[in-house]
Amino acid sequence: MNNLSQATINAFQLLLSGNAGIWEIISLSFSVSLSAIFIASPFALVIAFFLAFFQFPGRRILISVFNTFMSVPAVIIGLALYLLLSRSGPFGDLQLLFTSKAMIIGQILLSFPLLVAMAHASFQAADRRAWETAITLGAKPYRAFFTLAHEVRFGLIAAVVAGFGRVIAEIGCSMMVGGNILHATRNIPTAIALETSKGEFSHGIALGIVLLVLALGLNAGVSLVQGKGGLHS
Repeated sequence: MNNLSQATINAFQLLLSGNAGIWEIISLSFSVSLSAIFIASPFALVIAFFLAFFQFPGRRILISVFNTFMSVPAVIIGLALYLLLSRSGPFGDLQLLFTSKAMIIGQILLSFPLLVAMAHASFQAADRRAWETAITLGAKPYRAFFTLAHEVRFGLIAAVVAGFGRVIAEIGCSMMVGGNILHATRNIPTAIALETSKGEFSHGIALGIVLLVLALGLNAGVSLVQGKGGLHS
């Protein structure tokens, strides 16, 4: 049996045996990324709605900015945040650098442009009459917003899932502002990089399997939701 096969078998054993170190890393990774998405999503959806349904000075510039920031490398976001949170930075007194809170902030910044851009596309595809009818019938703006959001819920769900997928697997920002500290800020991508560099391939493969299963699960979930949406349309 070659080394790769043995490492893969060991990786499954680590996952199935409930290895405390592995599952602590997985738990922290999901906790940070889910927190970032839960915080970013409401604000991103509201901004996307305003960009799609209202005309105001600078609207096109804002859309271009969000579209541009979708492709900014995670390490650049991490560097900028590091400089802001370092001791000599303007927010150094908050002592957030190398904490999970700094990682959450970084992942919010990473996911926000993607959430806005994808949600904006979904709102643009919506029937504007749904909003106009709700307002005409006397619905308060926030109720009309939720009515419209329900109409395009499948696209919005896809946006949130894509945002989560973007941050759960990123390594640049998490490494820069989290520091890859054991029991504190070590998440799945940073742990894979570390364990692989140490030659602990079974640990790296185990964490890679988690990311692969997550990616397949997210894609299957989005396909299922969109399929149900097509059946009801």
